[in-house]
Amino acid sequence: MKSSRSLYIMCHIPVFCWIAATVLERMLGEAESGEIPKTLTQMFTQFLIFQIKHKDQKYHGKCDTDTGQTREMILALGKLAFQQLETGNLIFYEEDLRECGIDVREASVYSGVCTQIFREELGLHPGKVFSFVHLSVQEFLTALFVFFSFISQNRNVLENQTHSKSTVTDFLKSAVDRALQSENGHLDLFLRFLLGLSLESNQTLLRGLLTQTGTSSNCREETVEYIKEKLRENLSPEKYINLFHCLNELNDHSLVQEVQTYLNRGDYRCLGEVPLSPAQWSALVFVLLNSEEELDEFNLRKYDPSEECLLRLLPVVTASRKAELWDCGLSERSCAALASVLSSNSSSLRELDLSVNSLCDSGVTLLSAGLEDQHCKLETLRLSGCDLSERSCAALASVLRSNSSSLRELDLSGNSLCDSGVTLLSAGLEDQHCKLETLRLWDCSITEKGCKALVKTLKLNPSHLRELGLGWNEPGESGVKMLSALLEDPHYKLEKLHLRTPFTGSMHRYTGGL
Repeated sequence: MKSSRSLYIMCHIPVFCWIAATVLERMLGEAESGEIPKTLTQMFTQFLIFQIKHKDQKYHGKCDTDTGQTREMILALGKLAFQQLETGNLIFYEEDLRECGIDVREASVYSGVCTQIFREELGLHPGKVFSFVHLSVQEFLTALFVFFSFISQNRNVLENQTHSKSTVTDFLKSAVDRALQSENGHLDLFLRFLLGLSLESNQTLLRGLLTQTGTSSNCREETVEYIKEKLRENLSPEKYINLFHCLNELNDHSLVQEVQTYLNRGDYRCLGEVPLSPAQWSALVFVLLNSEEELDEFNLRKYDPSEECLLRLLPVVTASRKAELWDCGLSERSCAALASVLSSNSSSLRELDLSVNSLCDSGVTLLSAGLEDQHCKLETLRLSGCDLSERSCAALASVLRSNSSSLRELDLSGNSLCDSGVTLLSAGLEDQHCKLETLRLWDCSITEKGCKALVKTLKLNPSHLRELGLGWNEPGESGVKMLSALLEDPHYKLEKLHLRTPFTGSMHRYTGGL
């Protein structure tokens, strides 16, 4: 499975694991089983073939039965899948099956494809309820029905029209357009299957179901070029990624190979020297997201330390656990984009380093909107040297007060926060929802007054903060005494206090005993 990354990354879906195991077990156990599937369409095609053979052996005692009857049944299920996918239904009832010409008793025979679910329901539907074992199976059967309808009847059911002079290429282009118009992406996987079924190699596998084939090499080439044209348009990251999956189903890897040549050089900084086209940027995202390497850390400087590069590679940031974006010339524009990443329920980001970028208070205010979102899982945020003032402290205090905040470590060193900023930040630290364990405020123009505010805060909420960095500030002797006293009191969790005076340069590291 690892040899095909597009298949391997789907193994986090339990039902797909079952489908893959079913197919591979059968193919590896047969002497003349053919080539192991490398695309999603090949895998699901082999799965359908297995289900048909399994049904025939179980209920008829042999593999070769009436192919016409089997075709009629599968296409009826495909029609059901299509109609329900169009309306967004994942479950359906006996009358839905009957409308598609399906005998309810016959549907239960296909236990691997259409599962019968018994449940009690008050009101209009006390009877049996049906669903496909997984949405992907429903989407595959939809693609099979839509493709069969066109090549056998020259009917494009996506547009509910019959075109006597329409070519397969025109039909596939219309499907691409229809999928791109879908705001929720409910046709994305269907499109991958449909394009995969347009290959003659996959049609050959289904020759018992498809009475004729309807594709040429020119059709494939024209469809590939059309998809590449779409990749030059302004699409959402999700649409870009799906179009590359579509190219993979069509066995075209040219764009990916172009970008791979850059990556294989080892000097990724050449990306900033050699302008990439929008399609190539999308290919780079696709390559990185489908890399065999785990997306543990994303370092923007590895590619091109610029705002443009960050915005292009934002889907990779979303999929990474840690993002190193320090000293990359970023501005508040990047903060707005990163806020959308943090608020995404699919974000894996836990650590974010934005140090040495001129984000200013306006940028942190934008970023805070994402930090306060209920989906944000960020635990470490570094904002040292970002031209921040007390206004940023007010925004971050609001984040710390949020009951959805997961922040454990915050670095604001090298910013002119002053005592007023620390006082504002303390309002967040003393809140019961604050989970911060490490706070670094090195070189922030803090005096005894600011230290006093911190001590007061830690006494009000002693439950979390374990490490406090205040080096290169001016706490004064009394400030040092107040802070170090917290280490000696077992009531407080503070374990480490870092101080360095700007006058002597001496380092004072206090460690409390627990």
